[in-house]
Order: sequence, then structure tokens, then C-alpha cells
Amino acid sequence: MKQKKSLVKVLRRVEAALLAAGTLWAAAVTAGSDSAAAAYSALAEALPERMLRWELGDLWAGDGLSPAAALTIGESPLLLAAREEVAELQALERQEPPEEDGETQAPVRAPVEETPVEPAAPIAADNGVPAKTLIPTDPSGYTVCGRVYISNSTSHELSVSELQKPFAAALGEGEPQVLILHTHGSEAYTPVPGTEGIVWSGDYRTTDYRYNVVKVGDEMAEVLGEAGISVLHDRTLYDYPNYTGAYDRALVSIRKYLEQYPSIRFVLDVHRDAIEDGQGNQYKAVSEVEGVGVPAQMSLVMGSDGSGLEHPDWLENLRLAAAVQQDVLEHYPTLMRPVLLRNSRYNQHATTGSLLLEVGAAGNSPEEAVLAGRLFAERFAAVLKEKGEAGEPAGDVESGGEPERGGQ
Repeated sequence: MKQKKSLVKVLRRVEAALLAAGTLWAAAVTAGSDSAAAAYSALAEALPERMLRWELGDLWAGDGLSPAAALTIGESPLLLAAREEVAELQALERQEPPEEDGETQAPVRAPVEETPVEPAAPIAADNGVPAKTLIPTDPSGYTVCGRVYISNSTSHELSVSELQKPFAAALGEGEPQVLILHTHGSEAYTPVPGTEGIVWSGDYRTTDYRYNVVKVGDEMAEVLGEAGISVLHDRTLYDYPNYTGAYDRALVSIRKYLEQYPSIRFVLDVHRDAIEDGQGNQYKAVSEVEGVGVPAQMSLVMGSDGSGLEHPDWLENLRLAAAVQQDVLEHYPTLMRPVLLRNSRYNQHATTGSLLLEVGAAGNSPEEAVLAGRLFAERFAAVLKEKGEAGEPAGDVESGGEPERGGQ
């Protein structure tokens, strides 16, 4: 008799535990519902899958595999043993956009509207990171064009006379005329110690626009606008949550923007660099501008057709880079590091007015990066306005994705 009563108590406890678990699950499923009908619909949609997972013994798996995938790999001991790898591959496939006609396609993400938190061009507080000013002192290994040093890692021979020819892109009619975007928008800077409220999404990466490179784009867009140049600033984080494929996703958006706004002649892809010593310690690259402050140093990274991808007008982009860098250095002699010419395209085949700008490094403070971005935008605007309104419309984007830049 006592054994029977004990069994009844155990069963009641199990029943209560199951009821509590079911109640918690139902509450979680219907948490976002704003009406009884919506809650019922959410339960009706989630319950069959949950029951199927119960039957498969897959109720508590947290790897995101669908019931069909779990059932399939359960039939193969080899696949079952590699379930974690299968889940990672499926997650990666879900994040990558589908392909059509050999080219990655994805919807253009609407730029996020957010009022800047920081004042324009604040004087930077010391964040404690060791600083370096990186300027070339020996022309060996560089192509030198005026004040501009170019580090060429391609097989192309560079001619100074060719580089000094006028660049092709020019401001034209209509608005906007400049597109600013960030293929790696979560690239971030190092704030002063004790700064609170930052959520890091990776090594020196964050989705917080106060501390990542998107903030620099905000300030650059403001300066260009004040100079009378209309700007479209895309604040999308193309590298979050998945870093791989960021250039492909950014390229799709560039194409959409150029199609929607034929007035766009210049595309600025704004990044930040990473500089460290042999032990992995971060450095910040700084300049010094009398009467202004200590901005981060910057560098222009220019693409070519060295990777085998079509990029017939890479020299036009390089001419633009050389002209802009020459002007910046005439006003701020240590603000720019050498131009880097690489084999990859970096989506610069989109227009003859495409530049990839590295603003500072991970060790720089957000304020140092913002100040540098404003100074660059000031001189960039001056170069474009001096060029005048003449020029042909930007060329169409060719198909094909981009390899990722390593080590940034």
C-alpha cells in the first residue's frame, strides 16, 4: 500500500514537472504575440515540430538542425558522428545569399537611421595604447609619385607619368553623387579604459555604431554634405553576423544603388586596419595636426585585376587615389600611410571613382578615427570640386564576388 502511494506521488511530481515545462515553453513561444489569436497561431505552428523532435529524441538539441535534417543524419552513423560539422555547414548556407546567373544576389539592406551620439571631431582622450607614426623614409620598394608612396604587390609595372594623368571620375548632375559604405562595418576602435556599455561581437569588432567604423562614415558624410556634395551613407554591417561573404553582399548593394541612383560617381568603402607587434599587442597609428589634434593615420588600399577577376579600369581608381593622397599630404604631411596596390578588386570595378580607405587601426580611439575621417573628407571634397563638374557617368558593375581581406 505504501509503495503504491509512493509511486502515485512520484507520478504526480513528474506530471507537475512536465506541466511546468510545457507552460514555460508555451510562454516562450507566444512571448511576441499581441493577441490571443496570434498566440494560438504561434502554438499551432510550433507544436507539430516540437512533437516530431520528441519522437526523434532530438528535443533538446541546440544546433539549429531541422527535424528533417536530424532524421536524415540519424540514419547514418558517419553523419551522426559529424553532426556538429553538419550543423555549422547548414548555418553557413543559410547566411549566404542564393546565386543567380553565377553572381551572388541579396536584397539591399536599408541604411539604419541613428542620431550620432558623439559631438563632431572631439579631441581624443588617451586610451593607453602605444602609438606609432608610420611614414616611409626610403623610396626603395615603392613607386614614388610626388609625395605619394605606392607599395605594389601586383605584377603590374607602374608608370609615374601614367599615374599623374587626370583621373576619369567627376562630379555630375543629380543626387547623390558619393556612396559611403562599410564592407566590414563592425570593425571597431579602442575606447578609453573604463568605458561602459560596449558589447563586443569579436576581436575589436562591435555592432555599436558609437565605436565602430560606421561612426567615421557618419562624420565623413557630414563634411562632404557641408561642402555641397550629396552623399548616400549605407550603415549596413555586411560582416555581421557572418564575416565570410561580406564583399559579395556589399557588391550586390553597390549594384542596386548605382542602378537606383545613376548620379553616384564615387564609392568610398571605409574600413579600419589592425597593427600589432610580434606578441599580438595592438598599436595605434597617429598623425599630428597643429591646432586640430591627433588624428589616426590612414591608408588607401587599391585593387587590380591581379586575381584574375575582370577589372579593366583599375588604373583610373589608382589615379584618383594618387591625386587625393597628394592633396591630403600637402596639407597634412603625416596623415596618410603608403597606398597599397593589391591583386584583389575589393569591388572597385563598380566605378572609376572607387576607393577603399583604412581609417586608423584597432588600437586607435574612436575620437582619433573620427578626426581623421573628417580631415580626409575635407580634402576629398576639395579634390572633387577642383576637378569640376565634367566627366562621364560611372561604369556598370561587372559580375563576380570578392575574396576577403586577410588579417584585418
